[in-house]
Amino acid sequence: TLGTQTDYRDGEAQTDPYSPEYVVPSASVPELLTLATLTWGRGLPAGLTEVEMIERAREKRAWEATLPAMDNASQIAKRRKMMDDMERKEWAFREQEIEKLQEVRLEVLKKLLRRREKNQNELDAKRLDDHWQKLQKAKEEKIKKIQHDCALMLRKLIAKRKNVMGKLERRDIIKEYTDFASQTYAPLSRIGYFPDNHSERYVVKNFYLNTFAGLCELEASLPDSVTQVKIKAPKPKYTTTKTGYIKRSARLEVELAQVHQALLEKKNKVKEPKKPLRFLEKVEKPVPRPPTPILEKPSIEEEETELAVICLQKLLRGRAIQNMMFEGKEKRLELIQELRTTHALQEDGQLLLKAEEQMTLALQKQHDLQMHKLSSVENHLAREEGRVLANIFDFLSKELVRLQEERKIHAFVMLAERQRRMREAEESGRRQVEERLRQEEDEIFRQAREGDCTIDSYLEDIILSSMENTAEEQAREEIQRMAVEINDIAYEMESRRTRLQSEEIVAELVYDFLIPEAEKMSIREKVRQSQRKHLYTAHQIIHRGVE
Repeated sequence: TLGTQTDYRDGEAQTDPYSPEYVVPSASVPELLTLATLTWGRGLPAGLTEVEMIERAREKRAWEATLPAMDNASQIAKRRKMMDDMERKEWAFREQEIEKLQEVRLEVLKKLLRRREKNQNELDAKRLDDHWQKLQKAKEEKIKKIQHDCALMLRKLIAKRKNVMGKLERRDIIKEYTDFASQTYAPLSRIGYFPDNHSERYVVKNFYLNTFAGLCELEASLPDSVTQVKIKAPKPKYTTTKTGYIKRSARLEVELAQVHQALLEKKNKVKEPKKPLRFLEKVEKPVPRPPTPILEKPSIEEEETELAVICLQKLLRGRAIQNMMFEGKEKRLELIQELRTTHALQEDGQLLLKAEEQMTLALQKQHDLQMHKLSSVENHLAREEGRVLANIFDFLSKELVRLQEERKIHAFVMLAERQRRMREAEESGRRQVEERLRQEEDEIFRQAREGDCTIDSYLEDIILSSMENTAEEQAREEIQRMAVEINDIAYEMESRRTRLQSEEIVAELVYDFLIPEAEKMSIREKVRQSQRKHLYTAHQIIHRGVE
C-alpha cells in the first residue's frame, strides 16, 4: 500500500487504462456511449481526426432531430429530399477522404521511388569509382614497368658506350677499393664467388637451447614456482547478502535461466496432431447469475441508533478486557517480581559475554591483518615470477621469429640467385649473338680494307648505293602513281578525243618525257665519270703511301 520497486520501466509494464463498469438509466442515451468503439491505441487519446468525427456525429444527430415526422405525404417528400441531400454530402465527404488517402499514398510512393533512385545512383557511382580505381592502378603499374625498363636500357647503353672500341684496360686497385659498388666489395657470382656459401657460420648458436646440459642448467636455474604449479580452488559464488536477501544479479540469472529453458522447451516442442472427435460433446451453458439484491435505504434515526449501540458495545468490551488484565496482574504479582530480580542478576553475565565478544573480534581482526600481509607478499612474488617468465618467453619468441625470418630471407636469396642465373644465361645468349654480328662486321671491314678501299670511299659507296636505292624506290612509286593517274586521264580522253588531239598528246609526251630522260642519263654519266676520276686519284695516293 506504500510503494513498489521493479526491475522494469513503467512503460514496459503499462496496460490499457481501466474502464469501470457503468449503468445507464432508463430513457436516457448519454453522448459518451457513442464513443464506446474508441479504445486505447485505436482512437484514444483523441486527435484531430477523432474530434472531427465527433463533431460530424453531433451534427448528424442534430440533423436527425430536425427530420419531419412521417404523418402525411408532404412530410414524407420533404423527409426524402433532406435525406437525399445528406446522402450527397456524405458521399462528397467520403470522396474527399479517399482523395486525401490517395495523396498520402502517392507521397509515400514518391518518397520510396526517390530513396530507390538515390540508392541506385550511389551504387552506380561506387561501381564507376571502383572501375576507375582499377584502371588507374593498371595504368600506374604499366607506367612503372615502362620507367623500370627505360632505366634498365639506359644503364645498358651507358655501359656499352664506356668502351666502344673494346680496348683492354688495366686494373685500378685504388679505384676499386674507393668505390663500394665495385667487385671487391660486391662480387658477382658469374665471376666465381658465391656469397651464400658457408651461411651456417652466421647462425646464432645458444648453449642453453642446443645442448642437453644447457637445458638442464637452465631448468635448474628456474625457481620451483615455475615447475611446480599451484592450483587454488575457486571460491563459491555467494548469491545472498549478509542480511539474507537475494542479490539482484542472482535473481536476474535465475530469470534468464527460466526464460532460456522456456525457449528451449518451446523450440523442441513437437506439435501433437489433432485427434478427430469420436463422440459429440455437450457444451453446458453457464448458470445464469442471480439477480442483484436491493436493500431498502434505512432512515436517519435508525442509523444514529445503530451507531450509538455500536459505540456502547466497543466501550463495554474494552472495559471488560482492562478488568481481565488487572485481575491477571494481581494474581501473578509475585512471579513478576521474581523475574525482575533474576533479570538484575543476569547483567553481570551479559557484561562478561560482551567482553569475550570484543576479545574475539580483536583476534579475528589481527588474523585478518596477518592474512592480508601474507597475500600481499605472495602477490609481489607472483608478480616478479611473472615478469621473469615474460622476459624469458619474450626472448625465446623473438629468437624463434628471427630464425624464421632468416630462413625466409635465405629462401628469397636462393630464388633471387636462380632468377639471376637464368638472366645471366639469357644475357650470355644475347652476348653471343652480338659477338657473332660484330665478327661479321669486322670481317666485312677487313675485306674492304684488303680490297684497297679507304674508309671514305667505303662510306661513300655505301651512301651512294643507299641514295640510289632510295631514289629508285621513290621514282618507282612516283611512276606507278603517275601511271595510274595518266591511265585514268588517258582512258577518259580517249573516249572523247579527235585525231588532232591524239597527235598533240604524242608530241607532248616526246617533248616532256623522252628528251628530259636522255638529258638525265647524259648528266648521270658525266657525274659517274667525274667520280671515277676522283676515285682513281685517291687509289693512286693510297698506293704511293703504301709503297
